[in-house]
Amino acid sequence: MHDHEHEPAPTPPEPVGPAPAGGAPRPPRHRVAPRARAYWFLRRATVLVVVLAATLVPAALWEGGRPWLVRVAVALAALLVPGLVVAPWLRYRTHRWEATGTAVYSRTGWIGRQWRVAPLSRVQTVEAKRNVLHRVLGLAAVSVTTGSASGAVVLEGLDAQVAEDLVLHLTDAVAATRGDAT
Repeated sequence: MHDHEHEPAPTPPEPVGPAPAGGAPRPPRHRVAPRARAYWFLRRATVLVVVLAATLVPAALWEGGRPWLVRVAVALAALLVPGLVVAPWLRYRTHRWEATGTAVYSRTGWIGRQWRVAPLSRVQTVEAKRNVLHRVLGLAAVSVTTGSASGAVVLEGLDAQVAEDLVLHLTDAVAATRGDAT
């Protein structure tokens, strides 16, 4: 295990200074919760189980289709297993988030990187989302919606308490921010 896995959960964010001069924004400060790896692993494992069931159950029941259905199952497993093994850990290493007095930032992606910024003056809604797997693992996702056609900034894999505190903090910060929320 790494030392950062035992870090206390981040407290609600406090305003920080602007990104350093020179072009590239600095990475957002906070990592997602270490349990996010288990979440991403279980989501991918569920897809793998469904895909294998969709090919192997018919193969067991239909003798004529068995040879090609088994080949399809093996090919799909060969495509999905590497992502199951590698993706959760790479996502954990690369996903970051931060909320300041002026904006919410996220960085996602391990093959292609995506930086998203939602200025507080443009925020329309802030919500925490918790599906069954989130609840089992003590996680949540926070969605920050603006009027942008690009969609919401989603902070996935946050500790549930951090997400709840963040929603309260952002709700207050948005209410205190002047802007047109479009």
